[in-house]
Amino acid sequence: MEQQPLPGASNTLTMGIISVVGALVCCGPFAAIFSIIGLNNAKKAQRLYDENPGAYSGYESVKTGKILSYIGLGLSLIMLVLLIIYFGVIIALITSGGFDNY
Repeated sequence: MEQQPLPGASNTLTMGIISVVGALVCCGPFAAIFSIIGLNNAKKAQRLYDENPGAYSGYESVKTGKILSYIGLGLSLIMLVLLIIYFGVIIALITSGGFDNY
């Protein structure tokens, strides 16, 4: 029997890559959305693969996409914390009069 490509494997990998690149380059916390979508696609693809492992190929893409989605989620959470600290310091300086000398 010929193996078919695993449905959702390429989507999982794509969302994982977008989440890591998005967290590092531009969007920070918004990359968490792509991570969640990637993890959801990975769950669906893994369920299909577990039902009939001999019928599908490309399970490595699912594992790689899942790992990248977790990394992207972690990076976006770190960026969110840094963003909160950044704006917290600015608000603290404004309310305490730290900018009055400038």
